[in-house]
Amino acid sequence: MAAKSARVVVLNETQETKSGIRGGWTLCLQWCIYTYDDGTNQHGYRFIWRRPDGKLQAARGQARIPNLEIAMRLMQQAKDAGWGDLSNNSLKDDNR
Repeated sequence: MAAKSARVVVLNETQETKSGIRGGWTLCLQWCIYTYDDGTNQHGYRFIWRRPDGKLQAARGQARIPNLEIAMRLMQQAKDAGWGDLSNNSLKDDNR
């Protein structure tokens, strides 16, 4: 079975600002809509890196997270902003 490709629309983002990671790189947590080439949609979270120039660093489904403290801090920031408790279970699952 071939893997589905997806277009990602970022709905919300929070960034790690306290740790001074990797020479200007920023770890982000995003709440997104994934629109697949078969027409279906799914909501979900992802960790992704921003380069020093502000552009996203695309990676095939992976973002190295330096430690769980940073991950938990990003998740708490998302909760504090009101979008960290969202779930795909309560959202429309496709575009029909």
